[in-house]
Amino acid sequence: QGAFGALQKICEDSSELLDSDALNRPLNVMIPKFLQFFKHCSPKIRSHAIACVNQFIMDRAQALMENIDTFIEHLFALAVDEDPEVRKNVCRALVMLLEVRIDRLIPHMYSIIQVSPARFGAWFGGSPRPGELTCAPHAQYMLQRTQDSDENVALEACEFWLTLAEQPICKDVLTAHLVELIPILVHGMRYSEIDIILLKGDVEEDEAIPDSEQDIKPRFHKSRTVTLAHEEQRGGDGDGDGDDEDDDDTLSDWNLRKCSAAALDVLANVFREELLPHLLPLLKELLFHLEWVVKESGILVLGAIAEGCMQGMVPYLPELIPHLIRCLADRKALVRSIACWTLSRYAHWVVAQPPELYLKPLMTELLQRILDSNKRVQEAACSAFATLEEEACTELVPYLSFILDTLVFAFGKYQHKNLLILYDAIGTLADSVGHHLNQPEYIQKLMPPLIQKWNELKDEDKDLFPLLECLSSVATALQSGFLPYCEPVYQRCVTLVQKTLAQAMMYNQHPEQYEAPDKDFMIVALDLLSGLAEGLGGHVEQLVARSNIMTLLFQCMQVRGDPPEPPDPPSSPVPSPVPSPAQDTMPEVRQSSFALLGDLTKACFVHVKPCIAEFMPILGTNLNPEFISVSAEPTKPPLSPLCTPGAEMQPYVPMVLNNLVEIINRPNTPKTLLENTAITIGRLGFVCPQEVAPMLQQFIRPWCTSLRNIRDNEEKDSAFRGICVMIGVNPGGVVQDFIFFCDAVASWVSPKDDLRDMFYKILHGFKAQVGEENWQQFSEQIPPLLKDRLAAFYGV
Repeated sequence: QGAFGALQKICEDSSELLDSDALNRPLNVMIPKFLQFFKHCSPKIRSHAIACVNQFIMDRAQALMENIDTFIEHLFALAVDEDPEVRKNVCRALVMLLEVRIDRLIPHMYSIIQVSPARFGAWFGGSPRPGELTCAPHAQYMLQRTQDSDENVALEACEFWLTLAEQPICKDVLTAHLVELIPILVHGMRYSEIDIILLKGDVEEDEAIPDSEQDIKPRFHKSRTVTLAHEEQRGGDGDGDGDDEDDDDTLSDWNLRKCSAAALDVLANVFREELLPHLLPLLKELLFHLEWVVKESGILVLGAIAEGCMQGMVPYLPELIPHLIRCLADRKALVRSIACWTLSRYAHWVVAQPPELYLKPLMTELLQRILDSNKRVQEAACSAFATLEEEACTELVPYLSFILDTLVFAFGKYQHKNLLILYDAIGTLADSVGHHLNQPEYIQKLMPPLIQKWNELKDEDKDLFPLLECLSSVATALQSGFLPYCEPVYQRCVTLVQKTLAQAMMYNQHPEQYEAPDKDFMIVALDLLSGLAEGLGGHVEQLVARSNIMTLLFQCMQVRGDPPEPPDPPSSPVPSPVPSPAQDTMPEVRQSSFALLGDLTKACFVHVKPCIAEFMPILGTNLNPEFISVSAEPTKPPLSPLCTPGAEMQPYVPMVLNNLVEIINRPNTPKTLLENTAITIGRLGFVCPQEVAPMLQQFIRPWCTSLRNIRDNEEKDSAFRGICVMIGVNPGGVVQDFIFFCDAVASWVSPKDDLRDMFYKILHGFKAQVGEENWQQFSEQIPPLLKDRLAAFYGV
């Protein structure tokens, strides 16, 4: 037993090495040996043997794949083992096999899924009958194990449904079993007695008890540019991921309740409304149950299915939403907190109804819960209110005074952990209502407590992260209203950047003497400076003039290695590029630096212009298409704002144009990056048409398809002006893809008059150039809707 315990740890730590030629593949001997021990008389040995083999499933170890049928056969011989640890490891193996070798399991799912309990017992109880199939990851088996008296076994079995729900065969395999499975998952979503003890579920009032430091999860700052991009992708779907179904932070370990809720969430997304006939009778009983634990689980179920079953739930929501709002005042804190979360999952529907019906009562009750006497409820209410803010946006403007009174009052009431969540709620409010916050009455309420916290925190305190994020949103929203507070905030951000760069330099020179700095301080400070530049506009000019921010920016955005030497303009305030000891390999630092350079270019170009020669080689290097991956938000240099008349960009076109053209033609480039690249090419072509137009044919088609779907705005306007100027320089470059240009022009709803004239001249010029007969042939290829639109707007 001791030897097997040691072997299990070796398998956990060195699974890849054991399957490598470096050790002459010892697994070829070990796997068959482990399989022999599946039949050992000691349950501890059987359990160790399965656990050892399980380590090699996800990596598809060659030795295991060669013995896969024997492995599955042996697993089912142990399926109803009396030892819970053995059953747990059998379930764990089946879940992993479902992910990596579903091909070996599918035949048995189909052929054995309907077997009778008697045959099931015969097959799984011991040695199989001669001639019968021996491999059956049977739904009946997993249904039984999900209700196992040992919660660890039940949890492993529950993972099976979560994994199966993500497989293409899910619907075919599970449809017939939903009637049995759904009640089991719903039952698993109740708090156990242990859960309630761990959560202090009997403690109703704890607001005066200070948080211990281990209650507070470490916080990592997300770069502003990354956050904005992901919000676009998410499309404002409320909670986003369904993982933290019930927000049990203190139950941070994965448990049966969370796994059951996650499985139901994923199944709701697979089966949609087909799930409701199995769920609605249960929900009716649960939601109005007298026992609070049962009622609480019903509210969790309602939240878990919100995303997948929304359409089917709509007829019931006029009755359910008022009931959930009443649950916000339940006597049990755990019921109040789950009601906050579930209501946030239906915020999109609530906001779409007349505000008097649901939005106003929900907002009123949520604000009361923000001031609840229970810390868990405060936290859930704050998070739910932030989701409501994102959905409601300017619908909240009439209630701003009431909202701010509540949030500011919470400043004096909250302990450490919830204070950090409160910053997020305030920042989200600023993002949602924007310039409507710029009223003297609101500024007077909001700013004093924020500035007080700002003054209390030391530069090395990580609580600065959420506060700086919050202030960034507030500064952008308040615009000129932030002016009285901007100088100390700006100076401190510059200091934070300077300190972090200095620490990085010392660490790089003497790593044995100094600790590596926390770069998040620099990222969050750069993002707040971006917020100030965006909010204050031209007012930020004096602050920039009195600081060394351009030099610091230059240091922040350098990539490792020597950038090409650019020509030095006279009286340049930034030193020539030399490999700085603090050069940063973290893309988030560069992203935030680029975003700030873009915002400063718009706000005070006079300070950016002298530095263009120094920045351009770095920007060109960061445009390397190799840096772009679909999984990671790519670094996005702010070339577009720099393409401004008077910027004298001609010398730098060779540094950037080839990379831009490669990015826009590259398959799987993220949508937002495609749009930004197209806008940049357009603006670059506007200020340097002679240099960019010769390459028109290489990018015109993806350029047009990238920008046809974005709405009319200033960036789109400037990009299209550039493309029109380039067509004037090189009309031949657009001929082959002219239909794409026509489609992009037709995407405009109301272009400015002079831009409309530019489109008119190009369309009619092309028609005149090719002649009536060729135009007629071309016209026949144009889809009818596009043809009608071009005729109505441009007379072609």
